[in-house]
Amino acid sequence: MNKNFSIAILAIAVLGMMSLNSCKKSESSTTGWDYNDSDWGGFEDKDYMGQSDGPGLTFIEGGTFIMGNTEQDVMYEHHNVPRRITVSSFYMDETEVRNIDYREYLYWLDRVFGADYKEIVKAAEPDEEVWRDELAYNEPYVEYYFTHPAYDNYPVVGVSWNQANDYCEWRTDRVNEAILVNKGVLELNPNQVNSDNFNTEAYLAGQYEGVEGKKPIENLDPNGESTRAVEFTDGILLPDYRLPTEAEWEYAALALAGNNVDEEDERVTDRRIYPWNGTTIRYYKGGWQGDFMANFKRGRGDNMGLAGNLNDNAALTGEVDAFFPNDFGLFNMAGNVSEWVLDVYRPMTTMDANDFNTFRGNEFQTLVLDDEGNVATKNDTTGKLAYRNVTDEEVATRRNYRTADVRNYLDGDEASLDGEDFMYNYGVSSLVNNESRVYKGGSWKDRAYVLSPGTRRYLDQAEASSEIGFRCAMIRVGSPGGNKVKGGNNFKKKRQW
Repeated sequence: MNKNFSIAILAIAVLGMMSLNSCKKSESSTTGWDYNDSDWGGFEDKDYMGQSDGPGLTFIEGGTFIMGNTEQDVMYEHHNVPRRITVSSFYMDETEVRNIDYREYLYWLDRVFGADYKEIVKAAEPDEEVWRDELAYNEPYVEYYFTHPAYDNYPVVGVSWNQANDYCEWRTDRVNEAILVNKGVLELNPNQVNSDNFNTEAYLAGQYEGVEGKKPIENLDPNGESTRAVEFTDGILLPDYRLPTEAEWEYAALALAGNNVDEEDERVTDRRIYPWNGTTIRYYKGGWQGDFMANFKRGRGDNMGLAGNLNDNAALTGEVDAFFPNDFGLFNMAGNVSEWVLDVYRPMTTMDANDFNTFRGNEFQTLVLDDEGNVATKNDTTGKLAYRNVTDEEVATRRNYRTADVRNYLDGDEASLDGEDFMYNYGVSSLVNNESRVYKGGSWKDRAYVLSPGTRRYLDQAEASSEIGFRCAMIRVGSPGGNKVKGGNNFKKKRQW
């Protein structure tokens, strides 16, 4: 038989099989009932292709690493003792949040709330006076840094931890609203005012309808309407933007995946002091040899070097995508500005916290319900749903936790000290309390030692600084290897017996 003819017959057979399979309705392997068929009740088996990358985010494949000091503890603080932990996969902003990003946020707040609730806009504004110094002339930065277009691509500063968290919540809603508009589920509505604004949780709870778009979701429930709102189980909406945990931030900054000797092996032969290889802060080869790898302060009185050959080209902050990215593709994970992370600060967290997704700062909450057990009506001003801490009575029979607020769990709370005086007596023997938040990475004002991702400092969550900015993160749901990896890799490699 002719070879080409045989290939043609085989191709037709394969296409026929594909056609039959595409026409066949999927069915439950446990009941035999058809999925996605209103005649069989309408239970849906979603054709989920994997989590999409949110705007501005870069995928960070998780793994194990040594968290903590990579240099000598010159301050003898002993609050970041090296220990091995594992971080699950997540996403992180490629750059720090910029001035133009934050101004977009304020513009939206003013457009939606400005007429009736100016205080909401005022509370979100960065503290532009953080640039002031008693013995320095920094008034031009007070006046121009946040508002002038010359600084659009520079990191926003003067933002407290509280304000950074509010920004992350707002960004979640705007991204998810844009997803629904682009898919034709909702019509674009730029005229939202006060509580009548798109909020992801309110929408999922049925408390925001908007205007139905030209491509609504078909409702397969035979007892329901012909169309329905998007549900989180559809896999269309993204998880929350948020601040990264300290462990996530440090893992992403070190980017030790770049030191993996072989993709088929688990060997990282060298630890890193900085987000790049080597013990120096200068680039070591090519046309950039000798250039600084980060924006920092080389020494007293030297913020940017000599005219004609500026060493980091930034007197204060620099552009968010300046300098080389690390092996995860993240810019300025050392220098430029330090960055807020999610954690509450305690010096002994390194010894107490879980070795998987290490974090201190949990306050376990639940939605407020009405007398009938339904989600309570959203806030009349902001359009957000109300949350409360779970009560001790509600978790009395649980094994994994027994109280809602565990920010000081095993590190200064009454239970861990058997009724003795508190270890952290704020304002008397310590400046550490449950509002003390960690910030990471060196800034334009710091010396090279602080550029190491292992260093950690803290500040009250309501305070701001000209040295601290932030970037957002998001959990990776599903396969830790990304959308290209559907399952585990136990049989990925051929075994040699």
